[in-house]
Amino acid sequence: LSMRVLLCAIEKSSLPSRMMMLHRYGRFSAGIVAVGAGPAEFDQAIQGEIARLAPELRGRISVNEPLAAYTWFRVGGPAQILFMPADEADLAYFLARLPREIPLTVIGLGSNLIVRDGGVAGVVIRLSAKGFGDIAVEDGHRLRVGAAVPDVKAARAAADAGIDGLAFYRGIPGGIGGALRMNAGAHGGETKDTLIEARGVDRDGTLRVFSNADMGYSYRHCSAPESVIFTQALFQ
Repeated sequence: LSMRVLLCAIEKSSLPSRMMMLHRYGRFSAGIVAVGAGPAEFDQAIQGEIARLAPELRGRISVNEPLAAYTWFRVGGPAQILFMPADEADLAYFLARLPREIPLTVIGLGSNLIVRDGGVAGVVIRLSAKGFGDIAVEDGHRLRVGAAVPDVKAARAAADAGIDGLAFYRGIPGGIGGALRMNAGAHGGETKDTLIEARGVDRDGTLRVFSNADMGYSYRHCSAPESVIFTQALFQ
């Protein structure tokens, strides 16, 4: 069975087929494969299918990976598949080859996240500091920041470079990726006030660049497509 079948066929299968998959691969919940329930053969089948679909993948793939370690509250069940891309190109490569039927969830620093004990079905993507944690000062008092950079670290980098406008990030316990998605703000400042552009990758693996106007910001809301995973931001 392919990964597409293993993770998604239950939603389209007949009752007898569901019973057969239930017997072979473990429990099902809410019409999808219950994470953390399959045998070692099931995990190996998923890993093998990923290797077949994306043989040049450079990031880290793990199956039934506990997510508690990736949240500040240190609670929660496993991700059926956890992918930590090596960089933006690796993320795009993976998304371009991931079947559209497979559920996709993106998590950030986990500062405001509680994962259910039953875990998360499908693929969970987490951007690591190694691949998405760069900060660079550019001409024109601009700061380019990776999506995995904590907000407070971005604020400190801006202050060290003599760049005004990002001090409000000091009081926000999250990362730049989440700040872009929700127009994070505090103490009278918001992301929209200083953002020049945001980069990201959509569900098809296409690199997208959004201007401040393209983001369609309002209070704690962004109108950019939900399928876009932000990878970096440029502030001034």
